[in-house]
Order: sequence, then structure tokens, then C-alpha cells
Amino acid sequence: MENFTYSCPTRWVFGRGTQAQVGELTERFAGKNATVLLHFGGNAIKRIGLYDTTVSALRERGIRFVELSGVVPNPRLELVREGIRLCREHKVSFILAVGGGSVIDSAKAIAAGIDAENGDIWETFVARRPLKTAVPVATVLTIPATGSEMSPNTVITDEASGYKLGYGDEKLRPVFSIVNPELFFTLPPNQIANGVSDMMSHIFERYFSDTPHCEITDGLCESVLKTIIRNAPKLLADPQNYDAWAEIGFAGTIAHNNLLGLGRVQDWACHGMEHEISAVYDVAHGAGLAVVTPAWMKFILPGKSAKLAQFAKNVFGVPVGKNDLETAQAGIAALVAFYKKMALPTTMRELGVPDNSRFEEMAKKAVLGRSRDGNEIPQGNFRKLFSGDILKIYHLAEK
Repeated sequence: MENFTYSCPTRWVFGRGTQAQVGELTERFAGKNATVLLHFGGNAIKRIGLYDTTVSALRERGIRFVELSGVVPNPRLELVREGIRLCREHKVSFILAVGGGSVIDSAKAIAAGIDAENGDIWETFVARRPLKTAVPVATVLTIPATGSEMSPNTVITDEASGYKLGYGDEKLRPVFSIVNPELFFTLPPNQIANGVSDMMSHIFERYFSDTPHCEITDGLCESVLKTIIRNAPKLLADPQNYDAWAEIGFAGTIAHNNLLGLGRVQDWACHGMEHEISAVYDVAHGAGLAVVTPAWMKFILPGKSAKLAQFAKNVFGVPVGKNDLETAQAGIAALVAFYKKMALPTTMRELGVPDNSRFEEMAKKAVLGRSRDGNEIPQGNFRKLFSGDILKIYHLAEK
């Protein structure tokens, strides 16, 4: 086990009706004299009454706010820049993100870019420069998936360059997050499935590691994965199953607040490879991960069969085969079967990628996005992947 330091100061307010606390919490953390940016996507929060609840709560407390809507999946740098301009103009000192992971990620990027001393926001992402300051962010979650409600991480797409990059700084971890599973009741099946795939991948990126003596976090990862696999199908049958949503909502947050990654070298290759797919084809992140992950597992299998066999046995209950390789192959098949049960795509064609004409371009971008000298920076740690490896994985995902 590696040394680690862990702090997760987000105040997590979980359960029925908790959105009613948004005014009180905003006043407590922002101060009554603050100007707040209310950041959201579109009409979804209005349809479920959450917009009216939030606005009324802020007005009742006398909290000034300005609004910025328009966040889309795979949130865009252009809107982030508009948010930074708006916040500087109105002297915003607190950001309230009401929505799913894309809204929260956009809010964090805006929070990171308001102070000019941090430099250009995209250059900060590229260089992974630590922040001098950041405006505090808080969230009211409407889609459990990304875990952004309790993580210090954000992902933004620059349409001009075609790159999608992640960034993390502890100053971006939300000061409070409200998670009411009742707000998830109207989510359509595809968003349920994509969210489940994303949170599972957050666990995989931590679980698949060569760091020895990590029994505690191995066990936690396996337990949360089994909880997701048991409860997710229930939501397709009954999207208003509060108990199943509570388990999934809890799992999505735990999957990405880094509790499950303590003391171990993490991977993150599948996220890096998928970012290039969604940057080019604008597909749902969770759907892309359902395609890339089994292909990645197949590619690394020859040298990593022991850990994949552990996953197969402890998560899916696969019977022990003649050897680790056989057991691991059965585990990969079980994962694909689960994705299919959730109606997720498992091939590039099912994802909506028409052909392989851009695979080489995406593979190269995956390892050159942060390069300053044109040399490849490999993806992942469980097995380091260069552009040639990533190209093979993209081709494996065609079938």
C-alpha cells in the first residue's frame, strides 16, 4: 500500500426532500452578501420543479444571483469562458451548480478561471497547473453518474481543437452537495444506464492496479460494484424505486470521491481513450466507456489475468476456471452481458461510430493532448498505453 493523505470536506446532504435546504446551505457557505452564479443545463430542472425551489430559496434568504444555463453533455469550453466573463462582471463569489455531472464540471471550470492569476483556463487544463484560488462551488445533483458532486475533478471539451481534457484541484471539491434520490425518478433508461457505466468505470480505474496489499480498497471496490450490479436493473423496471436509487446515488458519489483509490496507483486509461471518442463523435461518456472497457480488458489480459480473474470471481461470482486466463475471460463476458442487460452499446458501431477512419487520429490525440515536445505521454498505469496500443484497443472495440 502506498502512502496517502485524504481529506474530503464536502458536506453531503443525502435523502428525501433535502433540496429544501439549498437556501440555508448557500447562505451558510457563501454568506448573505454574496453574489451567486446559478448554473444549470436547460429545462430539465424546470420540469421537475427544482428550478423554482432553488430560486425561491435563494430569494427568501435575500441572496443575489445571476443565471447561466446552456450546459450540454461533454460540457464546452466556450460556455465556460462565457461563465468566467459573467462572474467577473457581476463579482460572483460562489457558484451553485444544479444538474448532473456536466453542469458541475462546467461550474468547476468556471470557478477555476475567474481569478486571472490562474491564467487562461484551457492552458491551466493542458498544463495541469495548480490553482492559486478558486470560487467555492456547491451542487444540487439531478443525475448520479460522474461523482463530480464530491470530487475535485472536472472534464471540459474544446470544440475548436477537438480535445477533451480532465483537470483536478482540491480547491474545486464542492463545499456542499445535496443528493435527493427522488430527483432521479424521471431519468430515461439511457441516462440511467450511462450513469451506471460511468460510476463503474470510476471504480475500475482505481481497482485495476498493481499496488500490492490493498485488501481494504479492493474489498470496498468489489462491494460497491456488486451493489451497482444488483440495483441498476431494478431501475429499468421501476425508475421510481427510491431504495434502488438511494443505493445507486450513494455508489456514484463513493465511486469518485477517491475513498476507493487510497493507497494505490490508479489507472485512468479507459477514461483517456473514451474522451477522444466523445470529443470527436459527441457520444455519451458512459456509453463510450461501456464500449472501451471490455476491449481494454481483452488487450491487457495476457499479462494481467490474475487481477482480472479476481474481478471475475469476487464481483460476478464466476466459477474458478482451469486457470486465471479462463476465469478472467468469463469475467469480461459477464461484464459485457451486464452492459447489454442495461441496453448499453458494446461495440463502436452500436455506439454510433460509423467506421474506423478516425481511430488513428484519436489514438494519437489520446497521448499527445498534454505533450509539449511532440513525444507521447502514455495513458494508464496498470499497463501503459501508447498510440499503437490504443489503436489496437479501438479496433478490438469494433467487434
